[in-house]
Amino acid sequence: MQRKAYVPGLAALLVTLVAGCTSGTGGDGSDIDAKAGVPTTTTAPPGKYRTLREPCGSVDPATLRDLLPGVAQLPEEQREKAYKGTAAVTYDTDRRVGCAWTADSPDASHNLVIDVERVVSYDPAVSDADKAQEVYAKKEDGASLPPPAAGASGDAGGEADGSDTPGDASEDTSPSGSPSPGKTPNAATTPPGLQPRLLDDLGDAAFVDDVYAASGSAAKRRTVSVVFRTSNVVVTVRYAEQPAHSTTVPDSKELQEKARGLARKLADQLNE
Repeated sequence: MQRKAYVPGLAALLVTLVAGCTSGTGGDGSDIDAKAGVPTTTTAPPGKYRTLREPCGSVDPATLRDLLPGVAQLPEEQREKAYKGTAAVTYDTDRRVGCAWTADSPDASHNLVIDVERVVSYDPAVSDADKAQEVYAKKEDGASLPPPAAGASGDAGGEADGSDTPGDASEDTSPSGSPSPGKTPNAATTPPGLQPRLLDDLGDAAFVDDVYAASGSAAKRRTVSVVFRTSNVVVTVRYAEQPAHSTTVPDSKELQEKARGLARKLADQLNE
């Protein structure tokens, strides 16, 4: 019987392959964990916040009295109930919480809503803060903020910045870009410098929106929203006023100042 020839090169190739599989470097150049035997990966850092505060108790009584003037006229029992607010129904209070307050008076009705979301990224390569920025960015895009003027800081601080560019919120326009029925463009009712805009004095990123509803009721309703992000938490403060008389126009500056003031207090609480 004829013997098969021995091929030295084949044996050398097998030795090389075995050595390569047990070395500290993968075939694609990635590092290999000597103990685990798997490629090492860089995990994005977790978010700063792991829990959320109870929102209905986050607003002090003095602030509620200022934001909800109609409550002071109620009988004591109703007044206490109104100041407690109504907690939003959520499935996980460590991930999302909210609270709402409503007050009616002979002159106007006021509504205050707080929404707080703690964002968690399930992608090890994306940090919780970066994921929260994506959530915030969607809200900012939805507000249809006007592009900042060249050289502008993005926040007029409640004072006129010389810009007369209208800033219509997304809910004020139809898909075609024209004002939706029942909505009045903000430029017609909001003073210069108070149109929807970015804010540079609140959290890691923030903006204020201002929507004036022209119909749906005899009186006009103005809703101011302040949205900000701090690390992996996104907070929305929505404050609305509807006068009892159709000839009265809610004061944009006053509502914005109050909403921004509350947002700053909530941001301070997050940093405690």
